[in-house]
Order: sequence, then C-alpha cells, then structure tokens
Amino acid sequence: MNFKNPLTCRIAGAVLAAGTLLSAPAFAAGTYGDCILTGTKGEATITPAVPGQFTVEINLPAVGDFNGDTPDTIKDGFEFCIAANIANRLGLEKLKLVNVAFDAIVAGQTKDYDLALAQVSITEPRKKVVSFSTPYASSDFGVATRADKPVSEATIKAGSVGVQSGTTMVQFAQEVLKPAKVEVFPDTSSMFTALIAGKIDAAMTNTSIILGQVANSGGKLTIPGQFVSGRETAGVYPKDSQNKPVIDKIIADLKADGTLKKLEEAYLLPQWGKSPSDIPFWKP
Repeated sequence: MNFKNPLTCRIAGAVLAAGTLLSAPAFAAGTYGDCILTGTKGEATITPAVPGQFTVEINLPAVGDFNGDTPDTIKDGFEFCIAANIANRLGLEKLKLVNVAFDAIVAGQTKDYDLALAQVSITEPRKKVVSFSTPYASSDFGVATRADKPVSEATIKAGSVGVQSGTTMVQFAQEVLKPAKVEVFPDTSSMFTALIAGKIDAAMTNTSIILGQVANSGGKLTIPGQFVSGRETAGVYPKDSQNKPVIDKIIADLKADGTLKKLEEAYLLPQWGKSPSDIPFWKP
C-alpha cells in the first residue's frame, strides 16, 4: 500500500484525535524530551530488555525523526516522539536511545533492545531475521542532488548514484534504476558528504530522510524528484519478540487517535520546509 498525501495518508490509517493533545513538559535528555504525549501512562506493560527502561535503537543522522547529533542531545523528532509515547504508555519513565549501524539493525545483529526506529522498510528477506511492528508510514525513494549541479529524471541514469548499505535503495538502484555507477556507502553521513563534495551526482534514500538532509544543508542540496517504492515503514523488534503484540497495539492506537498525525505536523513538516507531495514522482 502506498500513501501519497503526507498529511492525510503518510501515516497509515491515521485519523484526527478527539479532544486536545497535551504537550509534555521538558524532561532531561534520556527521557521524553519535549514530546507531545497522549494516552494514559502505564496503560500497558512489557518485560523490557533492560529493566526499568525502554531501549530504542536508532541510526543517525535522522533530521526530522531524531533531532540532534548524538542520542543524548535528542529531545524531539517524529520517530523520537513515537518512542516517547510508547514508553509513556508502557509506564517506563526512562527512554534510552542507542545509535547503531543501519545494516546491523536490519540484519538482526544487535541485541538488548526493545524496538528500533530508523525509517526501516518492510521486506521479506528482513522478516527472516527480525520482526516488524505494525507500519506507521510509507517510504518512497527520494533523490538528493547538489543545488548548483542538479540531475533530472532524464539525466540521473547517466551519472553516479549513492545509496546506503543495507537499505532497499541498493537493490533498487542496481536492478531497477541502473545508473552508470552505483556507489554504496556505509552510512548516511558519508553518502551526503560525498554528494556535497561532488564525488557522486545524486544520493538516494527514503524521501523523509532526504528532505531532512536537504533542509539542513544550508542551500547546498536540493530534492528534484522521488520514486514510488510501494513499501511501508515500521519499527524493528528482535526476532519473535514477546513484546510485539503489546507495542503493536500501542502503535495502532497512536494511529487511530490521531497522535501520529499530530507528531508529523509538529516535527516533520517544520524541519522539511516542504511536503513530500510537492516533489515530482519520476519513473525509473
């Protein structure tokens, strides 16, 4: 299922909340930050990987989703505030963020965590090594280029395209788009550094990540287009996690009561500067 309108469809099944959402006060780093919180604290329980805390794996940088350079400096963001709301409804007052490599998350190589939130697309191969939450967003493929040397739908295949190791963009670039050269980078930072330096002509990852990086580039980058992926974004659990049913229900409730919609409007659109629906869809 693919959702086109970012305000009404990006969050699968989201509807407007009844009543007013309450803003949480600012907490010290490591707890709920400055997030909008909803629901009843402690309405559900799990057996966390680390007693007394909700441990969430992330992959930085993730402007808009986790706003900060290190886990300890993050106080808001779309995915951060999803984690904060889950922790709140679980009655776990400590929210611990752990920055890990993206490919380690999707390969099931990490441990001692409750949930990973890193704009991960659901795929059948990944299902063999990790378990996925109920989806909370769509994940089309955005294209970033230098503002002073943009590529277009007609020229992107003639140049070099950067993708991040472990992401679904690797297969898409190599087998579907087929540009003159595909460069695979170990992380988002090195990929965008290479783009700004002119070592690649374009960088491709989830549209939401591209928007955050472009907005944070000081005008050096632009996003001229995107490709339809047909995929959905979900959280990652350790394979066969016993906590999946409880956390899945909380995520479904966050969709149904309008919390995800409010978080998107509060933390994504201001960071992005534009809506994903404003970006043209290209054909590979």
